[in-house]
Amino acid sequence: MSTQTVTLSEAAAKRIAQIVASEADKSALRVSVEGGGCSGFSYKFDLDKGPQSDDIVISRNGATVLIDPMSLIYMAGSEIDFVDNLLGQSFQINNPNAVASCGCGTSFSV
Repeated sequence: MSTQTVTLSEAAAKRIAQIVASEADKSALRVSVEGGGCSGFSYKFDLDKGPQSDDIVISRNGATVLIDPMSLIYMAGSEIDFVDNLLGQSFQINNPNAVASCGCGTSFSV
């Protein structure tokens, strides 16, 4: 397993903290990688109550992100960011392992 970790941008941490604050029974954002999508793999974002025993926990400015060990293999070295522009608001993963991605921004291949 890679020793590189996933980082969280300040914008992403701020947005995650805002979202979780409005959800009484949720405390973290879970980011996972699933097979499928236009480029082979896709990112999935879910609110979660808390970490599983084998989750990687990333915290910044009161925000918590959970990543399972299998997803971390594909995300090592990535940065989770939150973008607010003319196209809308979304979480984006800046993944150095991805060799291709598609226009939706949630699908990639390695």
